[in-house]
Amino acid sequence: MAARTAVVAGTATAVSGRVARRQANRYADQDAQYVQQQAAAAEQGASGAAGGMDDTAAQLEQLAKLKEQGILTEEEFTAKKKQILGI
Repeated sequence: MAARTAVVAGTATAVSGRVARRQANRYADQDAQYVQQQAAAAEQGASGAAGGMDDTAAQLEQLAKLKEQGILTEEEFTAKKKQILGI
């Protein structure tokens, strides 16, 4: 009877350890995915900000070309530039 109890207890310990390891691995995977998602979101935010700067610069260049061609007056150029820059 003692041997049987030892076998059952040993099996229970092994199963319990395996379950604990699987849960730990699952939580580690979830943590890694969360970190990757946060990094991707931060990267998108940085590229979005840089993209906004590129767009603003392109708009200002186009505006300057229109002024040089005589299509816009100095007042129109200044007003539109302030609008683009949010001033």
